[in-house]
Amino acid sequence: MRTLSLPAWINAQNSRALAAPLLIVMMLAMMVLPLPAFMLDMFFSFNIALSIIVLLTSLYTVKPLDFMAFPAVLLISTMLRLSLNVASTRVVLTQGHTGPDAAGKVIEAFGHFLISGNYTVGVVVFVILTIINFVVVTKGAGRIAEVGARFALDAMPGKQMAIDADLNAGLIGEQEAKRRRREVAQEAEFYGAMDGASKYVRGDAIAGIIVTVVNVVGGMIVGMVQHNLAFSDAINNYMLLAIGDGLVAQIPALIISTAAGVVVSRVASEEDIGSQLLRQLFERSQVLYIAAAIIGGMGLIPGMPHMAFILIAATMGGAAYLRTRRESRKPPQAKDLPEAISATTASLPEVEEATWQDIVPVDTLGLEVGYRLIPLVDQAQGGELLKRIKGIRKKFAQDIGFLAPSVHIRDNLEMRPSAYRILLKGVEVGHGEVFVGQYMAINPGVTSGDLQGAVTTDPAFGLPAVWINGHQREYAQSLGYTVVDAGTVIATHLNHTITTYAAELLGRQEVQALLEHLTKESPKLVENLVPDVLPLHTLQKILQNLLQEGVHIRDMRTIIETISENAVQTKDPAELTARVRIALGRSIVQQIFPTMDELPVMTLDLRLERLLGQALQAGGTETAIEPNLANTLLTQIQQTTARQEQLGHAPVLLVPGTLRPLLSRFLRRAVPHLKVLSHNEIPDSKTIRVTSVVGGQV
Repeated sequence: MRTLSLPAWINAQNSRALAAPLLIVMMLAMMVLPLPAFMLDMFFSFNIALSIIVLLTSLYTVKPLDFMAFPAVLLISTMLRLSLNVASTRVVLTQGHTGPDAAGKVIEAFGHFLISGNYTVGVVVFVILTIINFVVVTKGAGRIAEVGARFALDAMPGKQMAIDADLNAGLIGEQEAKRRRREVAQEAEFYGAMDGASKYVRGDAIAGIIVTVVNVVGGMIVGMVQHNLAFSDAINNYMLLAIGDGLVAQIPALIISTAAGVVVSRVASEEDIGSQLLRQLFERSQVLYIAAAIIGGMGLIPGMPHMAFILIAATMGGAAYLRTRRESRKPPQAKDLPEAISATTASLPEVEEATWQDIVPVDTLGLEVGYRLIPLVDQAQGGELLKRIKGIRKKFAQDIGFLAPSVHIRDNLEMRPSAYRILLKGVEVGHGEVFVGQYMAINPGVTSGDLQGAVTTDPAFGLPAVWINGHQREYAQSLGYTVVDAGTVIATHLNHTITTYAAELLGRQEVQALLEHLTKESPKLVENLVPDVLPLHTLQKILQNLLQEGVHIRDMRTIIETISENAVQTKDPAELTARVRIALGRSIVQQIFPTMDELPVMTLDLRLERLLGQALQAGGTETAIEPNLANTLLTQIQQTTARQEQLGHAPVLLVPGTLRPLLSRFLRRAVPHLKVLSHNEIPDSKTIRVTSVVGGQV
């Protein structure tokens, strides 16, 4: 096996890292050290080649971040051109009296090509090229980069919220979320760097004009005063050299400026700019037919160049005809799902006698979609909703503590084509309508503008939203909207529904599987618990009580240990649930207040606590509360909860342990996002801060 020596290994590792410093040193050296004409020819040729490479690279990039080095390339290419201008100016002023080839063949060739014997024409053409570069291309690219940088920065919060929403819904993993966040930050940095780098190109265009004027004026003075040249000879030599030098620098600058405009002005897609232009400009045969008719009509006007117009019209008409024939040869595709299904049902076999096998159990979780949403759930058509649902179930198991049942997906031809509904044990618990190919822009409440589109409501959380097209996506994110596609809308709604109905999804089969899984990890923990100490249905009821109030059951060790300790004293699920909640106090509080040591909470007025305590002793259920008292209590809690949320605090009501089950059941339907905690559930390490008192007017 051949091995590299240490110096060879170092060279292999650092050769690329040394390229940029060597190039910078070389450019600085060109400004100080004199260069022969041959070296100027080599560097000018390299400058032109570099600009062409940059332009072609920009044309073949799919998105701006594929060419993140472009701002640095702009700086380096600008410094290279300025270094060459300094080096060529030195040669022009010192050797220009010897003839037009004093600064090399490249400058002489460009000068002869542009001037063509007429210095006035040469000067005018050079000025026009400079104006095009400075006023049109560079200024436009700089403006686009400036606006792009502002929009990218404004869109960062919305994009970050969309990434967090996908992560919380289980649609992406932690690594993918980090990659997307890094990409969002890089995009903002790229446009900001492009905004600044465009100033280099504008300064380069101004410097090109000044250097050309200096070469002409300085050359005339040097040639006529120091070398005693005649005016005609001096103007012939130095004008040609100055114009050639300016042109050989302006052409690469114009190419680089065009590349900058291409990079910052294109909209991100999965195609390079060439394919995108050809497909979008020439894919509609109707457009080509109409354009050919208009151009042909213009060619028939007297005085027009008939041959040119008619030739172009014939070419466009022929292209439209060929495209129409190619489209007509494509095999027909079935677009109407009901017709395809009716065609297959025509050859069904004879129906057999009904048997017990025809009774199909009801699916615990189901998702029905209209036929236009079938591509979202069909892997053959690129649908990713099935993969997202797998991610939802996995994240649900990690967060909540048990594995949710599988989601059975089927199409329903009786529904609207773009509608869907979520079923729990055969009963609809959620529905919505999404549009494939469009995006839902959700207003989280902090947007800075309005959008044009179909107004709707987010089916998961009820937030106001708008359906928009793909080209509005970046703009909507820049305004602060959370933009998601149709599949993400369904996945988020399904995830929210599964979390909301987690208690009903925990059946006896899931509890038994949970115990078997816990037995593998801690066999002594669950030994003789079920059914010797506690029936399985009682354990199921305790876990359902916890889930119904939004308490995760991941810490099964604490739950089982608490039940085992207290099951000897009572078998009542409600009492055991209260004791388990006390044992899970730290987990419950952390779930509501993840990073806070001081807990802002609402409490009850002491007089109201006494009234509720008397009602509890009299009846034991929420029906024992006097109706007027119940209405007043409910109204005040709703108002206090709204104020608590306006302050940015989680709505938490802190009550005595005896009242917690009563108030939790009473307020669960009216104020579903309110959490009712007891004093015994607050860890000693936490500080309580009362922000509102409920019942001062009762």
